Amino acid sequence: MDLSGRIPPDLGNLSFLVSFDLESNNFHGNLPQEMTCLRRLKFLDLSFNNFSGKVPWFRFLHQVHVLSLRNNSFTGSLPSSIFNISTLEMLNLAFNSLEGHIPVSLSYASRLQMLELSYNSIKGDIPDGIGNLPNMNWLSIQHNQLTGSISFTVLNISRIEIIAFTGNSLSGNLPNGLCNGFPILKELYLSGNKLFGHMPTSLPNCSQHQVLSLSKNEFDRPIHCEIGRLSNLQQLYLGANHFQG
Repeated sequence: MDLSGRIPPDLGNLSFLVSFDLESNNFHGNLPQEMTCLRRLKFLDLSFNNFSGKVPWFRFLHQVHVLSLRNNSFTGSLPSSIFNISTLEMLNLAFNSLEGHIPVSLSYASRLQMLELSYNSIKGDIPDGIGNLPNMNWLSIQHNQLTGSISFTVLNISRIEIIAFTGNSLSGNLPNGLCNGFPILKELYLSGNKLFGHMPTSLPNCSQHQVLSLSKNEFDRPIHCEIGRLSNLQQLYLGANHFQG
């Protein structure tokens, strides 16, 4: 049977707590301010509950490595203080009601390996700071309200394996040096945007590519024969574009 109710303020008395997992229950309400006392916490998973309110006070958790608030009802802007946690390695805020822009302070989270912000209402351009995350290997900001173009500096992350920007309003051409900066990229999801022009001729440089999803865009140039050199490709989605013969 699922646990329910609110997190009691007395939880803050557990000052030696290192790992706290409440995933897949029916807890609700705001998170108590007393949780700021959990200074030794390294793992916090509150996903798949009904927590609400603004994303709070995590700047006080200076040792957190994993922070997951996925599938709740958090609102408000994405707080820049989260990205000031120098120990943070995984941040998952998908399936909430967050809004606003991605903070420029993102680049301070230098140990961040996974960032999942899908299914919120985050808007604006992709900040260049994403390109300064040397340990990033998973980046998913799908089904939000991102706009602007995909700059080369954003995608120049040498250890990244998965990039997912499906279901936004990104526009412009894909940069010609698309694959030069991340040699181990395996999955690229850009469907459901407003990208146009041609696919980059540098695609064969993504030699580890297994999934390429570019459907539901506005590409209108011929498909280059270079795409046939993606020898590891397993899934290719190009439907609902305007490719010429």
